[in-house]
Amino acid sequence: MTGVTATGIVIDRTTIASPEAVFAALTEAEAFAHWFGGPDVDVPADRLSFTAVTGEPWFATMVLPDGNTIDWAGHFVRVDPPHEFVFTLTDQPGADAVSDGVPVSVTIGPADGGAALHMTQETPDFPEEQKAATLDGWQLFFDEILTLAEAR
Repeated sequence: MTGVTATGIVIDRTTIASPEAVFAALTEAEAFAHWFGGPDVDVPADRLSFTAVTGEPWFATMVLPDGNTIDWAGHFVRVDPPHEFVFTLTDQPGADAVSDGVPVSVTIGPADGGAALHMTQETPDFPEEQKAATLDGWQLFFDEILTLAEAR
């Protein structure tokens, strides 16, 4: 099921890429800088700290096509290659990203000739239009993630 739920969003996707390739595309800093924000957004390496280790913080700055920026932060809740990647995410990095960030969970399992992905993100207090926009954004991210994974 892919869509908006009562508590958040869910995305289910399959790919010809291996679970290991998908996990690497999700968790390696250079790949993250490519997929986070999609093809029209830049995540400069000097404004990115992303080493996927359980318990560690991360941060990134998106530079939008119009030059505006969005700062992001969070921490890695669970990093279990190549099966599970859970992290928090907030666009208010002045806040305590550990407690204030929303959880994002991606599980990866084998599928016929590739991998199956199941992603959830909680969307507390998001209005319905923000939930729909969040789902659309993640779909774009997953298009990029799977392109990277399938090229490995």
